[in-house]
This record gives sequence, structure tokens and C-alpha cells, in this order.
Amino acid sequence: MTKVLIIEDDNIFGDMLSLYLIEEQYDVVRVASAGEGLRILKEYSPQVILLDLMLPDTEGTNACSLIREYTTIPIIVISTETKVSERIQSLTEGADDYMVKPFSMQELKARIEAILRRTTAAPAQTVSPTAASPATEDRKLTLDLARRLLINNGTEIETTYSEFEIMKLLFNNPSKVFSREELINAIRGIDSYINERAIDVHITNLRKKIEANPKEPQYIKTVWGVGYKFMK
Repeated sequence: MTKVLIIEDDNIFGDMLSLYLIEEQYDVVRVASAGEGLRILKEYSPQVILLDLMLPDTEGTNACSLIREYTTIPIIVISTETKVSERIQSLTEGADDYMVKPFSMQELKARIEAILRRTTAAPAQTVSPTAASPATEDRKLTLDLARRLLINNGTEIETTYSEFEIMKLLFNNPSKVFSREELINAIRGIDSYINERAIDVHITNLRKKIEANPKEPQYIKTVWGVGYKFMK
């Protein structure tokens, strides 16, 4: 049974979310603050986190960055904030999706299932950092699909769900140029919210994690006017 952690301090909305997901056969735990969410993470081990940004112990996207410091579990932000800048900031701080209240419960379920399909697909392609296949290993950079880690010169680097999916697509298709739209579809699905600016943010974050000099990248190259490609 899929485990979902809801971090939402609005009792009416939180109860509505919980009841719907329980009826849809999810295992649900709801807490009312970021602090409570962090405390329960280890003992509950959710597969998806639904995170409200307006919490009593955090402010705005700080909640997202705080949770992301402790886990790589996919985070879907649920917020009343409609500004594009707020969505982009949430994705920058580590969110994997963003839904504006009020939203369709059926759409929420579809987005949860889409993230889970991509997340749970990795074990079937398990590759260890010491015995990786050519498709997932470079002389310096390795993808550990089982643990969803990048390994750069022996150093393990954690990524968000979206960062890893982008990196996996680029890495497994060296020299192929992907448009921003193709990258959006690869990590979200054509019916989920994300824009080209968010893709650029994820690429910037990946470069900071894997490039010796992010301003002069050797791995992830920009193809001006088109998108990005990975160079071995």
C-alpha cells in the first residue's frame, strides 16, 4: 500500500485529502507542521509527501527546502498561491510538482501515480556504483539507479526526483539534444504543471552538483535555441 505523508495545518482541507486518499487505498498520515513532518519521516517512510507551504512553523517555500534537506522523497506542493514565481521558487527549493488549491482530487491521484511510476521503475534497472553497465557509467560520473544517486569521482550526490530523471534521460542518450519541452514531458507528463524556466533551474542545480566549473560545464551542454545535451 502506497504511503502518503500530508503536511497540512488546515484541518478541513487536510481531513478531506486524507479521507479521499484512504478511500483510494492509500496509507495516509497527516501532520500539521513541518517540524512534525520531519519527526515522522523516518518512522513512517512515506513514498510521496503532500506539502502545504503555509505552515505555522515555516514561511512559504522555506518548508520545501527544509523537508528537502532531509529526504529525496518526491514532494508535491499544495498551495493557494497562484503566482508563477512562487511555483518556480518551490521547484528550485526541491519540489517535484505544484498544485494550486482548490484542485481536482482525481488529478491529485493521477499526479501521485505518475510520480510513483517513475520512482518505482528504477529497481528494475538496478546498477551498483561498482558494477555499473556502460549505459549508466562514465569514467568519472555514475548513476546508481537503485539508490537514485549521482556518483561523481566517488562522491555520492543526492538529487531531487526531477533532477535525477533529467540526468538519467540525458546520461543514457549521450550527445542527443533534448528540447525543454521533451524534458518537461519526461519528468512530469504532458498534463502536469511545469514550465521551461523550471527546467533551466533544474539544469543549473545539476551543474552545481556535478560540474567542476558550473559556468563552463563539461557534461551538460546548452544547445542555444534548442535545449540541452550530455557529453561524455
